[in-house]
Amino acid sequence: MSAVPEPIEQPYTPRDYVAGILASASIFFGAIGVVQTPMRIIPASVVLALVAVIMSDRVRTLATWAVGLNIVWWMLGMTVAVVTSNALY
Repeated sequence: MSAVPEPIEQPYTPRDYVAGILASASIFFGAIGVVQTPMRIIPASVVLALVAVIMSDRVRTLATWAVGLNIVWWMLGMTVAVVTSNALY
């Protein structure tokens, strides 16, 4: 026992759920963007991930990973598109 009360964990709000879905969707669309047109799909998925970062503190780690993954996938998608002579946009 301690004299300091433990903080009560607040339940998830709808904002947290929506931010989690946005972050997950941006990861999915970023992965699709590697093999499709990376200049159209991946910047939109980065915007989705950034909105999720701003939206909720609880899923900020997932959303931050989504931003980082999308940046890596953008570079990989651009490389794949140039090497295979596919369209960038």
